[in-house]
Amino acid sequence: MYCFNCGSLLSEYDFCTSCGADVKMYKKIIYTSNRFYNEGLQKAEIRDLSGAIVALRQSLKFDKNNIDARNLLGLCYFEMGEVGVALSEWVVSQSNRPEKNVAGEYIKLLQSSNARFADMSAAVEKYNIAYNYCLQGSKDLAGIQIKSALSKNRQFAKAHLLLALLYMDQGDWERADKEVEACLKIDRGNVTARRYQLEIEKMLEPDEMDRKPAKGSNNEIRRYQVDDELIIQPANYKEPKNTGIGTLVNIVIGLVLGAAAVYFLVVPARISKVNSEAQESIKEIGLQSDAKNSTIQDLENQIDSLTKEKQTLENVIEGYSGEGGTISEYDELMKIACEFITEKDNEKTAAALDKLRENVDESTMSAEYQQLYQSILAVVGPSVAGNYYDEGMAAYHAENYETAIDKLTKASYYDKTNADALFTLGNAYRLIGNFDEARSIYEQVILTFPDTERARRSEQYITEITAD
Repeated sequence: MYCFNCGSLLSEYDFCTSCGADVKMYKKIIYTSNRFYNEGLQKAEIRDLSGAIVALRQSLKFDKNNIDARNLLGLCYFEMGEVGVALSEWVVSQSNRPEKNVAGEYIKLLQSSNARFADMSAAVEKYNIAYNYCLQGSKDLAGIQIKSALSKNRQFAKAHLLLALLYMDQGDWERADKEVEACLKIDRGNVTARRYQLEIEKMLEPDEMDRKPAKGSNNEIRRYQVDDELIIQPANYKEPKNTGIGTLVNIVIGLVLGAAAVYFLVVPARISKVNSEAQESIKEIGLQSDAKNSTIQDLENQIDSLTKEKQTLENVIEGYSGEGGTISEYDELMKIACEFITEKDNEKTAAALDKLRENVDESTMSAEYQQLYQSILAVVGPSVAGNYYDEGMAAYHAENYETAIDKLTKASYYDKTNADALFTLGNAYRLIGNFDEARSIYEQVILTFPDTERARRSEQYITEITAD
C-alpha cells in the first residue's frame, strides 16, 4: 500500500514515514475496499454474479482506483451478456492505469472477435426493443425479439428472465421454468430468478387432497377367498338353506327372466344405439366440414396478419440498421472509444463527441450507451475544458462575443465546476442582447454555485434585465 500524498510505501504505523501524513483512515478505506473485492471474488467463483456485482460496486465506492475490482466487475457483466456495461468498466480501468492492465487485453479480445461482439451488441439491442414492446402491450412482438436476442447470445441472463416472464403471462409454466433454470445456470444468486422459480413451483405442484378412510360402522364386513375371487359380505350374513328342488326352480325362473330381459330390454336398446351412432356419424361429418372451412379462413387471416407483421418488422429493422439508426450510432460511439484507447488524443476525442452529440439525443439512448459516453467524457473533459475556457475568455475580452459564447459553452459542458466560465457565458449573452439566454445562464449559476460572489452578481443582473 502506498501513501496517497507522496507515493511512498506505507509501514505498519498510522502515519507515512516519508512525509508524515496521517494514513490511519486511508488504510481503513483501502482495507474495506479490498474486503469487498475478496467477497465479490468468492461469489464470482461460485457464479453468484449478482452478489459479486453488489460487492464489487461497494468496493469501488470506497476506492474507485481499485483496478482488480473494476476489471472483475466488467467480467461479471460480460458473463451475464451485458457487453456494453462491461466495456465501459474496462475503458475506465484502462484510462486509470494504461500500463500493465489486463483490461487492455479484454478490450483487444473484443476487438479481434468482431462477429462475437456484434452478436452480443445485437442481443442487447433486441432486448431493449422487446422491453419497449412489453411496455406497449405488444407481447407477441416482444417474444419474437427476445427469442432472437437469445439466439445471438445464450448467456444473456436478463433476456432469459424476460422470456420466462412472458411464458408465465401466457400460463406456459414448464417453458418458464426452463428459462429460469437457464438464467440460474448463468447467475446462481439472481434474486429475481429465485422469486420466479417459487411462483412457478406453486403453479406446477399437483392439487392433492388428503382423504382418510371412513371409520367402520357397527355393520362390520368380512372377506374370504374362493378360488380367484374375493368374497365380501356382512359379518352377520347367514347362508340360506335351500333344498335341491328349490335350487332347480330358482334356476328355471332365472333363465326365463333373463330371456325376457334380453327380448324387451337389450334388443330395443341395441337398435336405438345403432340409430344413434349413425346420427352421430352424420353430425360429426358435418362438424368436420365446418371446421375445415373455419380453418381455411383462419389460415387466410393469419397470412394477412403475418404479412402486415413482416412489413412492420422490416420497418423496425430499417429504423435500427439504416443510416442514422440506433446501431450506427452505437458503432460510432464504439469507434470513438477504440480510437481514444489507441491514440490517447483528448482533443480529437472531444471533437468527435461534440459531433456525435449534435446528431444523437443522448437521453433517448440506452443506459449502456449513456454510461459509456459519460465514461469517455469524464476522462477527456478536464483536459479540453481548460483550452476552451482560455479561448473563450480571450474572445470575450476582445469583445468577440459570438466566439466567446461557443467556447465558453463547451468549457462549461466539459467542466461543470467552472463557475467563471458559466458566469462569463451569461455576460456574453447579456452583452449581445439575448436576455432570455442570459437569464437562464444566471439562474444556473445561482442554482449550481449558491452563496458565492458569482451568484450574487447573477441575481443583480437578473434584476436589471427584468427592470429593462
